Amino acid sequence: MIVVMKQGTRDDQLEDFQRILDGLGVKGHFSKGVHTTIVGLVGDTSRVDIDSIGSLSYVETVKRIQEPYKSANRKFHPDDTVIDIGGHKIGGGYMQVIAGPCSVESEEQICEVAKAAQASGATMLRGGAFKPRTSPYAFQGLRAEGIELLLKAKALTGMPIVTEIMSGDQLPLFDEVDVIQVGARNMQNFELLKLLGKTNKPILLKRGLANTMEELLMSAEYIMAGGNMQVILCERGIRTFETATRNTLDISAIPMLKRLSHLPVVVDPSHAAGIPWMVEPLSLSAIAAGADGLIIEVHNNPSKALSDGPQSLRPAEFDAVMKKIGGMMGYMGKKS
Repeated sequence: MIVVMKQGTRDDQLEDFQRILDGLGVKGHFSKGVHTTIVGLVGDTSRVDIDSIGSLSYVETVKRIQEPYKSANRKFHPDDTVIDIGGHKIGGGYMQVIAGPCSVESEEQICEVAKAAQASGATMLRGGAFKPRTSPYAFQGLRAEGIELLLKAKALTGMPIVTEIMSGDQLPLFDEVDVIQVGARNMQNFELLKLLGKTNKPILLKRGLANTMEELLMSAEYIMAGGNMQVILCERGIRTFETATRNTLDISAIPMLKRLSHLPVVVDPSHAAGIPWMVEPLSLSAIAAGADGLIIEVHNNPSKALSDGPQSLRPAEFDAVMKKIGGMMGYMGKKS
C-alpha cells in the first residue's frame, strides 16, 4: 500500500501518521521528495482501512499495489537510491567499476592487482576470501586470511573492498569489509539475508543462475525488511540452453530492474560470458542499457589463477577496457 501525502505536510503530521501506523502494526517507509512525501506501508496491510487513511487531512491519495516486494519497489521510492561507499557513490547517475581477482591468493597478488586496477580507474576492489565451488576438491579460498589480505590492499590503495559471504557465522569477520557480496548460489539463503538485513553495510546481491527478476527483488526485500536499505542488485548472467558462453547475460534485466526498483543495478560481464574478450562488449552494452556499475575480474597471471583464471583480464587488458568504458560513461553522462 502506498500513501501519498499532500504537498506541504509538516513533520509533526508525519509523526502523527507514524503513530497511527504503529497502532495498526504496520511499518512505514517514508520517502521525501522535493514537493511531496510518499509512504510505503510494509507488513500485513489487510487491517488497514483505505477510507480511514484517506480521510486524514494531510493524505492526498492511498493506493494498493500488487507486487509482493514493497521496500524495493520504485512505486514506494520514485527517486533512484544512491549508496555512498567510502566516498564513491553508486546509483542515481553515479557509476563505479569494481575490479579484482576471483580469489585472494597471496598478499603480493592482491596488492599488485589492486594497484593496477586503481591506476586504470577502478574505484573498488573485489576479491574472494570464501569461495563457493562446484567441486569439493577445488580451492575454497583463504577464508579469514583472505579478508586480512584484502584489508592490506585497502590500506595500500584506499579502495573500498567487496567480498563474498557464505554463511551467517562468518559475519564477525566482515566488520571492516565495505560491501558484503551475496553470491548467486546464496541469493535465496533467506536466513543469511535476514542477518544481513540487521547490518548497516551495503549488500551486493547477485541474481541466481535460474532465478527471475521478481525472485531477485524478493531476496532484496528480505534484506530491506530487516532495516538495511543499502542493497545493490547484480545481473551476472543466467543459465540457458546456450553453450557458447558460460552463462547468458540478460541485458534486458537492467532497464527492467531499474523500472521496477529504485535500487542500483551493476553487471558482472566476467561471469556472464566466462570469456575475457567478451568483457569489453558486454560492459559497454551494460552501460548503454543503464547499468550503475560493473564488477570485472582482473588477475595478474590468469593462467596460474586458483579459480576462474580463464575469464579474468590481465591488468593491461583491463586498462584497455577501462579506456573504452570511460568514453562510454562520458557519452552517457555518467558520474564517477
